[in-house]
Amino acid sequence: MKDFRVAALRAEFQQRMWVAAGVGAFLLLVLLGRLFWLQVWQHDHFLALAESNRISLIPGVPRRGGIFDRHGAMLAGNVWNYALEMVPARVADVDATLKSLGEVVAIDPRDLRRFQQLRQENRDFEPATIRLDLSEAEVARFVVNRYRFPGVELRAAAARSYSYGETFAHVLGYIGRINRNDKARLEADGRWNNYRGSLYIGKMGVEKHYERWLHGLSGFDYVEVDSGGRAMRTLAHVPSRAGHNLYLHLDAQMQQIAEAAFGDYRGALVALDPATGGVLALVSKPGFDPNLFVDGIDQDTWRELNESMDRPMVNRALRGVYPPGSTLKPFMAMAALELNYRKPDDAISDPGYFSLPGSSHRYRDWLQGGHGSVDMRKSIAQSCDTYYYRLANDMGIETMHDYLQRFGFGQRSEVDMDGELEGLLPNQAWKQKRFKQPWWPGETVIAGIGQGYVLATPMQLAVAAQALASGGRIYKPRLLRAWHDPEDGRMHYAAAEVAREVALRPENLAVVREGMMAVTQPGGTAVMAMAGAPYSVASKTGTAQVVGVAQGARYDAGRLSKYQRDHALYIAFAPADKPRIALAVMVENGGHGGSTAAPIARKVLDYWLLGKRSAAAPAEVLNTGGAD
Repeated sequence: MKDFRVAALRAEFQQRMWVAAGVGAFLLLVLLGRLFWLQVWQHDHFLALAESNRISLIPGVPRRGGIFDRHGAMLAGNVWNYALEMVPARVADVDATLKSLGEVVAIDPRDLRRFQQLRQENRDFEPATIRLDLSEAEVARFVVNRYRFPGVELRAAAARSYSYGETFAHVLGYIGRINRNDKARLEADGRWNNYRGSLYIGKMGVEKHYERWLHGLSGFDYVEVDSGGRAMRTLAHVPSRAGHNLYLHLDAQMQQIAEAAFGDYRGALVALDPATGGVLALVSKPGFDPNLFVDGIDQDTWRELNESMDRPMVNRALRGVYPPGSTLKPFMAMAALELNYRKPDDAISDPGYFSLPGSSHRYRDWLQGGHGSVDMRKSIAQSCDTYYYRLANDMGIETMHDYLQRFGFGQRSEVDMDGELEGLLPNQAWKQKRFKQPWWPGETVIAGIGQGYVLATPMQLAVAAQALASGGRIYKPRLLRAWHDPEDGRMHYAAAEVAREVALRPENLAVVREGMMAVTQPGGTAVMAMAGAPYSVASKTGTAQVVGVAQGARYDAGRLSKYQRDHALYIAFAPADKPRIALAVMVENGGHGGSTAAPIARKVLDYWLLGKRSAAAPAEVLNTGGAD
């Protein structure tokens, strides 16, 4: 019995041993399988993870390309300076630190507002700029006192600089910090990897339109790091590629002269090369300092700019839409000749007004009592409204719309900048769609002198003037003249692009040019502005109403606020026989084109054709209903 019990216990023990051995063998197989999976099957994956922990990829920000005028004057470039930055997460008391720091370097309220704005936009562990462009003395004082300010660092970096300030603000635009919207757009375009490490991107103007060329290509450093993340050595270096340097058609001297010529007036000027469409000058007054935006503008300054009645942030050359007024008349005259509605010598008797058949309403001429006998040349030279009231009524709005559209009215010019508006060239279909109303004959009459619903930008007026100067060939306006590619080291030149050809019979164009040349001769509406010019000018003045004048009443600028006075306009090309420049000037609430806009054009023409550099601003004129 005892032996039986011992045998049973021995068998049970052996059974348990076999179970334990089986479990152990199974666990060993699992371990070996896991080891095989990690070491062999997943070898590449874990090797990559190990390498990523050991190797850090550090982006190299490319040098942004510069922007230059046609003569090589730098308009936007990169300058090295020192800036103070704070990482709020590393500072115990931000306000106390700022107060103490102000005893070492000058920190004005604008700096503090910008810093607070950056803190709101960024996370606490990201650096926010406190002060830009420290002097050498300030750098030295901070270095001596650095131990007092943990979390505050001195950074030396290339900063964008706009040396001409407001003068080119609306043309060049500005760069600003990359925000969430910018990042989302770059990710959608597949370009975000090229911006890793970059802080800035073009926000407006040339800086935005040519962002791809200006930014360049980012480089990378493959750096081996230790377990603490400290760099040990550089394993590989992929250099960044600098952005293209851009050379524009703009002439910095002309731009400065044009801007100064406006004085305190608001307005815009566009000057084009009739042979290429190159933009020689593009002025929008008032402007703003683009340097304020580079590292973030504070809320108060932004609010001041954005809410100002003078609208300094609006690019009036491309986004300002105004009734073209009498500057439309040369194009109406071309339509009349080309479509056989008038002959050059066909004359009317102008009593000083026009009435539609069966109506007593009088559409008044600017000259009380009228111009007497008026043919086409005189209608342009003296800006006879009555002539064009009749012509518009004979042609009808649809004919006017279809012909004026050929000169670029009512459509974008395709200039190489963003944000251009189309203006408005109305017809019956437009009014029905917009107002659900029919078109009335009286609306055709006033459209004939560039009033009513007709709206144009200064760029459109300049393009139309360029079309007359070039005999009907319309070029796409272009800012970019050439670019320097850092990869091949060569200068490349942009070719002129023809947008369309307007068929103009030479004999008809000659008639319109003669009328436009008479504008600056005795009896013309711009004779004083161009007096003594040693070159011939083909031009047209214009005055566009801002507020209506009751039937029988006369316009009196002295009784209106400055924002209610008429706009002054002027288009021109010169020399009239072999044009080298075409331009358009619009002065908001400036009154008469001949007395306010034309003198500004004269300064620009004198510079371009004669090399003169003086630019006295026009005096403010309170007109009382005189000529265009």
